[in-house]
Amino acid sequence: MNPLAQQLNAALEKGNAHVYAMLSGLGRQLYFPKEGILSQSAEAKTKARKFNATIGIATENGVPMHLKLIQDTLSAYDPKDLYEYAPPAGKPELRSAWREKMIVENPSLQGRSFGSPIATNALTHGLSIVADLFADAGDAVVIPDKNWENYELTFGVRRGAEIVEYPLYAADGRFNADGLREALLARRDKGKAIVILNFPNNPTGYTPDRDECEAIVAALLAAAEAGIRIVAVTDDAYFGLFFEESVHESLFGRLAGLHERILPVKIDGATKEEYVWGFRVGFITYASDSADVLAALEQKTLGIIRSTISSGPHPSQTFILHALRHPDFEAQKAEKYAIMKSRASRVKQLLDSGRYDGAWSYYPFNSGYFMCLRLEDVSAEAVRQRLLNAYEIGTIALGDTDLRVAFSCTEEANLEDLFDAIHQAVQDIRQGITT
Repeated sequence: MNPLAQQLNAALEKGNAHVYAMLSGLGRQLYFPKEGILSQSAEAKTKARKFNATIGIATENGVPMHLKLIQDTLSAYDPKDLYEYAPPAGKPELRSAWREKMIVENPSLQGRSFGSPIATNALTHGLSIVADLFADAGDAVVIPDKNWENYELTFGVRRGAEIVEYPLYAADGRFNADGLREALLARRDKGKAIVILNFPNNPTGYTPDRDECEAIVAALLAAAEAGIRIVAVTDDAYFGLFFEESVHESLFGRLAGLHERILPVKIDGATKEEYVWGFRVGFITYASDSADVLAALEQKTLGIIRSTISSGPHPSQTFILHALRHPDFEAQKAEKYAIMKSRASRVKQLLDSGRYDGAWSYYPFNSGYFMCLRLEDVSAEAVRQRLLNAYEIGTIALGDTDLRVAFSCTEEANLEDLFDAIHQAVQDIRQGITT
């Protein structure tokens, strides 16, 4: 094992032996090179004032070389903020700005010990970092039965982890904290679990309220006190899109410092929050009372980034930093939030109108991009196909009964037509019309 990896492991074991024990075999071997091209280039950047012949970019007239036809479309930005490699951890100014944003939007983070956000190539990359660092074959990844299908690829296929599901909803339609607790305590003999808490939930658009969140925290705490080491991942992809009386912040702050056997990891990003899906800018942030643990986890994370994508896209990070600093940022974001909230309210109004009774029920939703119908007596896939082929409407079939509908990409004026068409497709299938 590389001596740098050994040093990081020793720092983790000293800072919190439980976090060290959470590492996968790969996670224990990871490190960020202290010597080599990046470190020598960084040293040259501060001292090589005459000529800097280190890093693998081209320069011209003292700035990064570039094509005028590209720069003409980006003339508001300095070439040095576009064409150079971004640091593996991301632009330092962006990391600081995102951390400040996290504290403002999550009051429970006040006084908590957590690291600086590390830039990722959007949220899937952050989740894959968690998988590489902590998931070995056979480790449990505990998720609700209504979940994003990419968890299976990221943790199950790539790392061989065991996907353990529990029902998202209890009988009363609220979050099933008892199911989460039971799924965790069933891993007592294994001593370790990775828990993914995705709110607002994809695909159902559900976020728990304060009481439900306290029950979630209590379930994790009970498992930790039972001797289970927990990597608690908050997948906050749709953070901020809270439309009703749910909690309006991430569970990350509530979990930080909760128990020495719980490692909170926040995965978030500009992707959905700032409506910049193609920019691919996300973040991964760790919480720990130990500065040594935070430093070691950052170095291991940088080792993964260096060995996979090397660093994230610089232009996208510059654009996001510009947005966060802009005086119109909050007002423009509020405008988009109002549109999304109005669409969600219109969907609920339609569904509660009684006009679709007997065709479906719907899972509780109060946030995010999506909602899910539970079809009564027809196949979700058959309805999806009928909608696509006869009505030129796209939806997502999940399992036998569930149909996910994204109101995020449907204008409010079109929502009634959309749900009327879904209703008609259900009637078509009931009558045996499938082509």
